[in-house]
Amino acid sequence: MRKLLFLFAMMTMVTTSFAQKKIFVLWYSETGTTSALAFQIGAQLGTYYAIDGKVPNVVMDVIELEEPYTGNMQETMQRSQREKQSGNLPKMKIHRQDLLDSMDFDVLFLGYPIWGGTYATPILSLLKKYDFAGKTIVPFCTFGSGGLNTSAADLKKALPKANVVTGFGARAARVKTDTKGKLNPVWKELNRFLIENGYMPGTVEPLPAYSAQKPVGDKERKLFDEACSSYQFPLGTPQTFGVRETAESTDYEFKVKSQGFGGGGESTIYVTIAKEPGAKAVFTEVVR
Repeated sequence: MRKLLFLFAMMTMVTTSFAQKKIFVLWYSETGTTSALAFQIGAQLGTYYAIDGKVPNVVMDVIELEEPYTGNMQETMQRSQREKQSGNLPKMKIHRQDLLDSMDFDVLFLGYPIWGGTYATPILSLLKKYDFAGKTIVPFCTFGSGGLNTSAADLKKALPKANVVTGFGARAARVKTDTKGKLNPVWKELNRFLIENGYMPGTVEPLPAYSAQKPVGDKERKLFDEACSSYQFPLGTPQTFGVRETAESTDYEFKVKSQGFGGGGESTIYVTIAKEPGAKAVFTEVVR
């Protein structure tokens, strides 16, 4: 925790256009990946801290637990299931408890890793105590394959008095990847998200629509395998695809026949290839 507080204190304070809004960035992170995304959100928004008694307009805080998880995913999932079944949810430690209790903010960026297709169990502890009535909730998450859409839907059900809006998600593997000194593509995508949704000033070129779906050929199947075959679980067989060209990448939208959904199902898998020498295809998200 001391390390996190030190990082908070060392963040540069920048002037933004958010003087009229009070923003609270609050998250839970099991392995540090969601924390990396949270810090990038803070860095891009321009993070403020209380100095000389002045109230910051953007505050960041991490949810800690009185009894932390071990970090072993199998043990974490087993404990998580026991907690959900028993209703004995993990007890939180939040440094800005005063801010939560007073609800003295307009927008809550709420972050978490995806566990079992939805937000991590510690978020349940938060939602059990606060309904965030009248607040705008911006979900952000990290995941192995996907879960932004399902977790946001669950947030809407759990918080009917709040305004849960479009969120941002990224695969943990992409957040943690070594970009060899270059700007992480995830941070570029985050910047676009913050500008497009009005959280930061600026303009961005609209992304083109994907082309109509057409049958997958040998070229597309090879590209799909390159992007997905190293993932720890089978992601299915691509049936059709759409494509779009941007200034920085070629993006694919694959419709995939998946296994394990009562004998079979369908998902959409997004794959991207950067327009630079030696770039490899990577999959960015699975939407089920």
